[in-house]
Amino acid sequence: MRLTLRSAVITIVLGLIAGIAGMGIGHLLFTAPAPHDISLHGMVHGELTLTAEQDAQIDGLERTFAARRKALEGELRQANSELAAAILKTQTPGPEVELAVHHFHDAMGKLQAETIDHVFAMRRILTPDQRAKFDSRIQQALTAGGQ
Repeated sequence: MRLTLRSAVITIVLGLIAGIAGMGIGHLLFTAPAPHDISLHGMVHGELTLTAEQDAQIDGLERTFAARRKALEGELRQANSELAAAILKTQTPGPEVELAVHHFHDAMGKLQAETIDHVFAMRRILTPDQRAKFDSRIQQALTAGGQ
């Protein structure tokens, strides 16, 4: 299948927008707590009154996820570098550009899937009342720009 320059540019732009959106959601949901923290992390640790056992379990999940997220964000940066190199190397869209776009989409999909898995893992640790507050924050984070 031969890509046109227009479709390649659209694909690249959409991929970059998706990447930025994904990283923004990840940042909103999982940044370290700060004064008046509105992140999911800050909400979980500051508003849900976790038991010591819940706190320890969630801390373990967060450490594991932070390491995995860092690796996946590195893969996204690598895919962006590959895409930039492919665009500079070729005069028209072709297999190298297409491969780099697919690598970026694959890395973004992995990050999104692992973020969602992490949310559900934390959710399973919470009591029904805590889960209702948690779910409300998730819903706010995911719909903030669309209202």
